[in-house]
Formats: sequence, C-alpha cells, structure tokens
Amino acid sequence: MSAMSEESRHPYVELAKKALETFVLTGNVILAPAPLPELFSRKAGCFVTLMENGELRGCIGTIEPVYDNLALEIINNAIAAGTEDPRFPPVSAAELPFLQYTVEVLGPLEKVDDLSELDPKVYGVVVQSSIRPLRKGVLLPDIEGVDTVQDQIRICRLKAGISSSEPVILYRFRTEKFR
Repeated sequence: MSAMSEESRHPYVELAKKALETFVLTGNVILAPAPLPELFSRKAGCFVTLMENGELRGCIGTIEPVYDNLALEIINNAIAAGTEDPRFPPVSAAELPFLQYTVEVLGPLEKVDDLSELDPKVYGVVVQSSIRPLRKGVLLPDIEGVDTVQDQIRICRLKAGISSSEPVILYRFRTEKFR
C-alpha cells in the first residue's frame, strides 16, 4: 500500500486497524487515545466491517452506544469483528496485511410505520420481534446484492430467527461510512 493511501485513512479506520492488529499480535486491548480527540468523544453505535480479497471477513457492531465514547466503541467492535464473528474463525496474524476496514457510525434509530419509509441504499434496518423483543436482526445500508426493502427485512428475520409470519417492529437508521 502506498504512503498516500496510508495517510488518507480516516482516524476511525486507523483506530480500528490498530485495535485489531494489537489484539491479534499481543492479546492486549488498546486504550482510547488520550487526550481524547473531539471526533472520538461523542457516543454512538458503530459497526466495523473487515474485508479480505473482496470478501466479507467479519462484521460486528452496536446499534446504540454501549461504551462511554466512540473510540471505545470502535476499539471493541474492531476486535470483535476480527475474533468473535460466529461466521468466521478468528483473524490470524498472517491475514492482517490483507484486511480492509470500514467503520460505520450509526445515527439514531427511527421507528418505521410504513415500508415506504425504508430505502436499502440509504437506511439500515432493525427488525425486532413484537412477541420476543430480544430477537433482533440488523442490516447496514447500501450492501451489495441487497436491493429491495423486502430483501433487507428477509435477511434480518433470518439473522434473528424471526419467522416470516411473526409480527415485527421496524426501525431505520442512517450511517456515516469511513474507509
């Protein structure tokens, strides 16, 4: 990778990369930058997505903030994306140079009353069972191959184990995407 592309990485992405690489190589969880820069100080949910050779390698996130600031949210979600995504084995040290990172910072959840309020290119979606509220499926916006609202909802139902006949509550959110 050229020096120019290294320098052009957003600080959120740099932090995610440093967090996962440090954890994989040493087993240590890095601390949030100190003093905490303003851009890391807000509270927001975020997702960290890892890609390797154009293929998904891990994606974990929080739809609402869990930690005291965005830096801690990114650090913990980056480590989880690389080591806890149940779809993949943990990232190995040999894979680290080949990973591409995306950090998506989520805006607030908005309840959706009608499917016309959704657009898979603009909004992510949360599908929550009305009967079993702990069952929730989440899908980020603008995912390749997910072109309709029906696709989004179907995928979220599958992820959460919610049957197609079960009543659901829908929420939408926007993201800011950083690479």
